[in-house]
Amino acid sequence: MEDDFSEEEFREACLDLKASAPAGRGWESLVESEGFEIYRRLEERTGLYEYKAFGNFKDCPPALCIDVYMDLDYRKQWDSYVKELYEKEIHGKLVVYWEVKYPFPMSNRDYVFVRDRRDLDLNGQTVHVILAKSCSKSKIPVKDSVIRVSNYRQSLVIESDGKNGCKVSMFYHDNPEGMIPSWLINWAAKNGVPNFLKDIQEACRNYPRRK
Repeated sequence: MEDDFSEEEFREACLDLKASAPAGRGWESLVESEGFEIYRRLEERTGLYEYKAFGNFKDCPPALCIDVYMDLDYRKQWDSYVKELYEKEIHGKLVVYWEVKYPFPMSNRDYVFVRDRRDLDLNGQTVHVILAKSCSKSKIPVKDSVIRVSNYRQSLVIESDGKNGCKVSMFYHDNPEGMIPSWLINWAAKNGVPNFLKDIQEACRNYPRRK
C-alpha cells in the first residue's frame, strides 16, 4: 500500500517537532492555552493554516498518553465530535475511518487515513512518534451526505518530561473542503486545537479508571 510511512518520515517529523519553538519560516505565535504554545503558518495555495503545538501533560506519563491517543473506542467516549470511528483492514493494512460532526447546516466530514507509530532513540532518549495522513486509495465509499477530506496530516512526538508527565509536540493540517470560507475554517481550527489538547489531557486523567 503506497501510503505507508518511511523511516525517514518518522525521523524528519521527530527532528522537526523536537526543534525549538518555530521562528521564521512563516510560523507565527497564535495562542497559549492549557500549558501549550500554539503556532500557525499560512499555506498560500489553500489560504488555510498549518499548526504546531508544544507543551506538557504534567500528570500523564508517555505510555498513558500513547494508549489514550491510539485507543479509538475510548475516543468515541471523550470526543463529542466523533460520529463514527473504526479501523478496517484494506490491502493488508489497517486504515482508520473517522466521521466528524459539523454544526447544521454544514455537512459532516469524514477521513480515511493510515497511522503508524515508531519509538526512536534520539541521543539515548526514547522518543515516541505517531504519524497520520490521508489514504489515497480505499474501499470505504463516500456517503451521500458527508464530504470526504482528502488532505489531512498529523504528527505527534511524545517523550518523558523526566518526572511524572510527558512533553508533547504536535503538527496538524487538514482541508475540510466544501463551501466553507477559509476565515471560518481558520477560526474553528484556532479554537479546535487548544480544545483538543485540553480534552485529551482530561481523557488521560480518566483512562486508568476505565482500565
